Amino acid sequence: MSASAPASASRTSAAEGTRTGTGTGDGTGAGAARSAKSLAPHRSLGRAERSRLRREAHRVLLRNWTGTSTVPSHGLYPHQWSWDSAFIAIGLRHLSPVRAQRELETLLGGQWGDGRIPHIVFDSRVPPGAYFPGPDFWRSSSAGAASGAGAPCGVETSGIVQPPVHALAAWLVHTADPDASRRRGFLARVRPRLAAWHRYLAAERDLGGGGLAAVVHPWEPGMDNSPCWDGPLARVEPAAADSFRRADLAHGAAAERPTDLDYGRYVALAAGYRDHGYRDADAPHPFAVEDPSFNALLIVSEHAMAAVVRELGGDPGPHRERAAALTDALVRRLWSPASGQFLCRDLRGGGEPGVGSGAGRGGLPGALVDARSAAGLLPLIAPDLPGDITAALLRTVTGEHFGLGHGVRLLPSYDLHGPAFDSYRYWRGPAWFNVNWLLERGLRRCGETERADALRADALGAAGASRFAEYLDPYTGEGRGARDFSWTAALALDLLKGPDPGRDAGPVPGPPDSGPDSEPVSEPDPGPHSGHECEREVQRPAFTSMTPECTSEPPEPPEPPEQQAGSSGASRAPATPEPEPEEGP
Repeated sequence: MSASAPASASRTSAAEGTRTGTGTGDGTGAGAARSAKSLAPHRSLGRAERSRLRREAHRVLLRNWTGTSTVPSHGLYPHQWSWDSAFIAIGLRHLSPVRAQRELETLLGGQWGDGRIPHIVFDSRVPPGAYFPGPDFWRSSSAGAASGAGAPCGVETSGIVQPPVHALAAWLVHTADPDASRRRGFLARVRPRLAAWHRYLAAERDLGGGGLAAVVHPWEPGMDNSPCWDGPLARVEPAAADSFRRADLAHGAAAERPTDLDYGRYVALAAGYRDHGYRDADAPHPFAVEDPSFNALLIVSEHAMAAVVRELGGDPGPHRERAAALTDALVRRLWSPASGQFLCRDLRGGGEPGVGSGAGRGGLPGALVDARSAAGLLPLIAPDLPGDITAALLRTVTGEHFGLGHGVRLLPSYDLHGPAFDSYRYWRGPAWFNVNWLLERGLRRCGETERADALRADALGAAGASRFAEYLDPYTGEGRGARDFSWTAALALDLLKGPDPGRDAGPVPGPPDSGPDSEPVSEPDPGPHSGHECEREVQRPAFTSMTPECTSEPPEPPEPPEQQAGSSGASRAPATPEPEPEEGP
């Protein structure tokens, strides 16, 4: 999510301090000294502890539910965030599959006509000045609608995007209760929207011309102030200090937040994009980066789309082909053998010395960024990576730079030995629960069951001990940022449930959480209504359905005959689909 927060305080100069703040990122090797300390013996939660953690996670998700979606946290992030809602839905499916469906449907109600899913869908009930940058800054219904990008006029949104984890979330939500999903026509309803989202990334965001989607703002890959962005951001002239009001420091310590200088650049980039009508073909995009985790999630979501289409009776082949092409491009453009991990590619850079230099290599544009972040390890979630690359990634995960299982319990967001490492400051070192959830999934996919089990137990222990903190000091486990954070609670629920059978290759029979410890919310299936039965719970003035009255559906080419046959809903889907011939996402 973006690093902003509700506005209740003036811009504070305290955040202008050095990037190292009060952490250990002073380049003196403090991180290395800390990593030399041995970890305490590993301990899994007992049955009573797991039950208590489940109840507390339920409490967080119920408290943060607005009636149509879930806020990440009421004070710090009072609207709906894109990839937050995807992760929340993945955990919410164990509490209520129907509510998890609503979470995604509400988000897709803010989708633009060009297919993009905006990174924030604003709640009109929240006071206009409660969050910066808010609707008055983004001006989606004017700047985004007049430009032809197709911003909805019934709801205000931001104009940038976040990682494409939504198709994976939709498929996992379906598997929680396939029968209810089919009765409501959930997959048939969201599939065209998800397909349009993927088409947008392929058509409008392949800025490097090599088959990968590029991000055009540091908030888009989700790792807002990662050291990977320091070089690309250095070329951006920051907005004038008096042109915006910094708001996040009212809810977080300056040492844990991005600096004022970074904020000025964030604002300048967003304003420039807005002033070009959010048209990717016209915007200069001074910040344009190919991020490995963003594209790895797109690969996994293409595999999920293959499973969705097959469930609906269509041909999954095109989505599998797209996933294979993305995997090839990811390896070709972002793999660094010397680093043993994937690196970001700065499409506007070039000529830097050392490992960061990518100029001229195979004719590739820009340069690889000489910074190791967790984003470069998350391609472990992608099927069909070459075996030697998978082996190298596994060595890097547990090696000196990230130290998983040796120096730290949870994967840090940045190189423990990197010159910019800071155990306090947002994405410059702290461990994040969504990153570790993805890594656990990747380790399990690679057959690293013991490591995955250990990471699962450590993540659950940290979630409970930190009161579902937004992020953690990777060494001490001390919570940072917001507490009762929704995706932390949701992903804890998912980890408590256990691995998805068959790696999501097909529907999972039976209701979710049917074990003796489960406490699911009893919620009757509303049947195949409009898809927004949540309006019964709360009448939200600005709530828009997935087909807003004033916004056309994202354009979609005609489907092949065999796909049309199964796209009308559950009645045409087989009651018990045959097993996938290949593994799912």
